[in-house]
Amino acid sequence: MLGAGIAGMLAATAVARHLDGVTVIDRDRLPDGPVPRPGVPQANHVHALLSGGARAIDALLPGTLDRLWAAGAHRIALPADMIALTPQGWWRRFSEMQFLVGCSRHLLDWAVRDQALRDDRISVLSAAEVRGLAGTADRVTGAIVRDRDSAAERVIHADLVIDATGRGSKAAGWLAGLGLPAVPEELVDPGLAYASRMFRVPDGCAAGFPHITVQMVPGTGLPGTGGALLPIEDGRWLITLAGTRSAEPPAGEHEFEPFARRLRHPVIADMIRAAAPIGPVHGFRSTANRRRHFAKMPVWPEGLVVLGDALCTFNPVYGHGMSVAAQSAALLADELGGDGLRPGTARRVQRAVDGVAAAAWMMATGQDARYPQTLARRPAVAARVFQRYVDRMMRTAGSRPEVAAPMLAAFTLSGSFGRLLSPDVVLATLRGPAGQPLAGPPFTRRERAQLGDPYSDPSSAG
Repeated sequence: MLGAGIAGMLAATAVARHLDGVTVIDRDRLPDGPVPRPGVPQANHVHALLSGGARAIDALLPGTLDRLWAAGAHRIALPADMIALTPQGWWRRFSEMQFLVGCSRHLLDWAVRDQALRDDRISVLSAAEVRGLAGTADRVTGAIVRDRDSAAERVIHADLVIDATGRGSKAAGWLAGLGLPAVPEELVDPGLAYASRMFRVPDGCAAGFPHITVQMVPGTGLPGTGGALLPIEDGRWLITLAGTRSAEPPAGEHEFEPFARRLRHPVIADMIRAAAPIGPVHGFRSTANRRRHFAKMPVWPEGLVVLGDALCTFNPVYGHGMSVAAQSAALLADELGGDGLRPGTARRVQRAVDGVAAAAWMMATGQDARYPQTLARRPAVAARVFQRYVDRMMRTAGSRPEVAAPMLAAFTLSGSFGRLLSPDVVLATLRGPAGQPLAGPPFTRRERAQLGDPYSDPSSAG
């Protein structure tokens, strides 16, 4: 197993059930606790584990969610516990339809890793850098590994090698080194940049405070800007601001709130003003959507599977990466639970995990291709027509629960994307929104009392 992140640990758990043992190789020395590590530079930013991924994780590693709740993670009901300004307006806070897990990426990584390593069939080789694959174009037989302390190299032999090394995966180059052709690749890059900062929650706001998001608006001919506030463990808010190419958020501490105030609504800036900052602003720019089509290769070696961000990376603003990785690991467990490792297993698994990523890829890139200066091929006519339908569906979902439910199920990877085209959803979408749109963020009376000005007047919620 190459990579000890969430994708790697979940895949290791899936494989360990069906093989004698799993060695997880990672270039970091893994910390014993929910603290930062160099191999996860994106961990300082908002990561929302969606319900589809959370359920997959808990099925593979029972008790993980209970452990997260006990450690202070928030169970955020969607849309009941969400203040969301979408491109089409504010959503009403209907009763729970799906949920997300609100916690730091450090806590989530550690909880998954610690749960996985309770299986004594899984071991970790840390401070080890993968230099390539051993084997031939027909069969991968292991990984070439260099010890980061001694610089000594050796081959670790394996019946199955799984690349879960993330966005920086060198799998395409490794395959070329075995004599395989170039891997087909798609790129949709709006140039999104993040700036994030941690805050201490104001007195009285810690328990049950909603997740807040001001989403970017594609298709206007202008760069997109947005932000999110996620309640996490230990009485903290993690706030991430984002902007596409030529509208990137600043890295300076004194510029953080002013940028938030220039968003379509100042609600996140008002939260920043009410809270006390903890630590510096962290930036991040490695956010492109990149899909490597390993499943389209004319030949595929036995003994190799690529999954997680090594297979398909998503703009993190959509929150799909971790959930796709979790569902890919669940699929891997199912595939190996059938016939085990047999001729053709690796190719069959590779095609299947590519299918897991397909819906999330469509949702992310359909939006990102619409920003100016995005690096991407122009979407086909059919895709542009479908996107107009999705825009209308989003506008309708904000006020009609019969549309919000299937849309949230699809977005959280908990339900079929095809359900959005069922006759009842299409009909409700064509009918359009119900009632007048909300004039402002729909805080509850209790939340308004906690916040005070400028949300003390209930009329601000429409």
